[in-house]
Amino acid sequence: MKKAQIRKIILKKRFNFNFKNKKINYLHLIKLIKKVTKNKKVGLYYPIGSEISTLEIIQYLRKKKYTICLPVLEKNFKMSFYEWNEKSPLIINNFGIPEPIRLKKITPSIIIIPMVAFDVKLNRLGYGGGFYDRYISKLEKTKKILKIGLALSCQKINKVPTNIFDKKMNYILTENKVYK
Repeated sequence: MKKAQIRKIILKKRFNFNFKNKKINYLHLIKLIKKVTKNKKVGLYYPIGSEISTLEIIQYLRKKKYTICLPVLEKNFKMSFYEWNEKSPLIINNFGIPEPIRLKKITPSIIIIPMVAFDVKLNRLGYGGGFYDRYISKLEKTKKILKIGLALSCQKINKVPTNIFDKKMNYILTENKVYK
C-alpha cells in the first residue's frame, strides 16, 4: 500500500479511536527524557486534530525548568524550533498548525514527534512533508538527538514503507506500550 493510502486509513482510525479512558503514560516519557540526557531543551509539537495531546507534558516539563520549543515551518520545506511558553501567542501557519512567534531559536536534544502510523521497527509515517526527517538529518550531522514518537495503538501497522530519507524513532509511546 502507498503512503497516501495508509495515511487516509490510519488518520480515520485515529479520529474514531475511543480514547476517553486511555492516556499515554507520561511517566514513561519523563523517565526516558531524564535517563537519556541532562539537556533540558525539549522540542514538542502543539497538538492538532486527533493527535496525542502534549499539553500535559509541556506543563510538567515547564515546572521542572525544561526549555520548551515548538516547530516552525520555514521556506524550502525547512523547520526550526523556537522557544514557547503558555503565555506567548501562537500563530496558525498555512497547514493549520499553531507555531510560536520566532523570537528565540532553540536546538533541542529531545524531540517529541507526532505520527500518522508506525511499525515495531520504529519507522514513522508522518503527514508527508518530510519536515521532521530533514530537520533530524541536519541535526544528526553535529549532535545526538533523542527521537520519541507519540501514537495510539490503532496507528500501528505491519510495515511502514520507507525510503533513505526517513528517520527511525528511538522510542514510540502508545497508551499500551513503549516500543524501543
